[in-house]
Amino acid sequence: MRSGKLPVSGKTIMLLCLASFLAGTIFASRKWTQPDSEINTDLVIPTMSNHEKLSTISRECDHKRKLAESNSGYIMGEVMKTHQAIKSLEKSISTLEMELAIARTRQKVTQHTKENRASNQSIPNKAFMVIGINTAFSSRKRRDSLRETWMPKGDKLRKLEKEKGIVIRFVIGHSATQGGVLDRAIDSEEAQYKDFLRLDHIEGYHELSTKTRLYFSKVVSIWDADFYVKVDDDVHLNLGMLAGTLAKYKLKPRVYIGCMKSGPVLSQKGLKYHEPEYLKFGEEGNKYFRHATGQIYAISRDLAAYISMNSGILHRYANEDVSLGSWLIGLEVEHVDERLMCCGTPPDCEWKAKGGNMCVASFDWSCSGVCNSVERMKHVHHSCGEADAAVWNLANVL
Repeated sequence: MRSGKLPVSGKTIMLLCLASFLAGTIFASRKWTQPDSEINTDLVIPTMSNHEKLSTISRECDHKRKLAESNSGYIMGEVMKTHQAIKSLEKSISTLEMELAIARTRQKVTQHTKENRASNQSIPNKAFMVIGINTAFSSRKRRDSLRETWMPKGDKLRKLEKEKGIVIRFVIGHSATQGGVLDRAIDSEEAQYKDFLRLDHIEGYHELSTKTRLYFSKVVSIWDADFYVKVDDDVHLNLGMLAGTLAKYKLKPRVYIGCMKSGPVLSQKGLKYHEPEYLKFGEEGNKYFRHATGQIYAISRDLAAYISMNSGILHRYANEDVSLGSWLIGLEVEHVDERLMCCGTPPDCEWKAKGGNMCVASFDWSCSGVCNSVERMKHVHHSCGEADAAVWNLANVL
């Protein structure tokens, strides 16, 4: 009152104090709750973020799965294209290797021909087919039975080579005592008929696979033929039908023609066709791969060239027809199953001839050839043989 100011009541002072307290409380509350809010926010956000990430990954996986499913046809198409490209490349490589082998063989043929001409030998270097008749020292009567039936001899044999390009030779090696009585007997027979092809090979039944390999190596170095044929000396053959059958495949580069079979692999010792390496063909009771029966078969030039160039590393099984089949099984080869090359003897081949299906070759399965061929070959020829002029009336196949 002394200073002249208005007096302040106690009630007013209380209200001011209460207002200051409340204001401070509100300020303090905002100050202390803010960090909690921030901390809580920090704790919640990561949890929500992981959930969102899982959801995002799930959505991406579903999207990729749907894309893969929708594009599966396209992917498989691309895989197939790649597979086909690889197969095509493998075939090209195989073809080039084969052509290289042929080129080398032809070089050998040319050299051989020059040597023969230099020594005044007259050996044709071009033929349609070369027929090698597998024979043995003890088979003189069998050979004579063929010369008296389906096989030309003398001038007719040479005329057949010159005019039709058909070469026929009996194929034989030498005895264990080279130059002995057996070899001299063949020398005498050769001087009379001039229808032998001699191999540097010791004759023996268990050496037929080696003989077959040497035969193809030999003939491909002498005659540049479209086909090379192997036939046994107890089989009846119609030359015109054989030539006509092979001519259908002349434009095929690698063809293997015969009566295809898949016989059992014999593991029991003592049996005629026992296979010592039977384990290579799986469990006992398994069968061989498909191959031509050994009585008669034909292969084209390219395949003979392949055998010639790789003869040193070709494996030989106990049975020569199996051996040949194994040499060709891994190549790009057309296997032709020609059933007219394995007709039976009369009446089978006779019925087929009357029905217009003249047989290429006839034999008895039970004997692996014509049973008692020396005595029966003339009968088979009379009943199932083609006309004498059949081979001469052939169109030019050279």
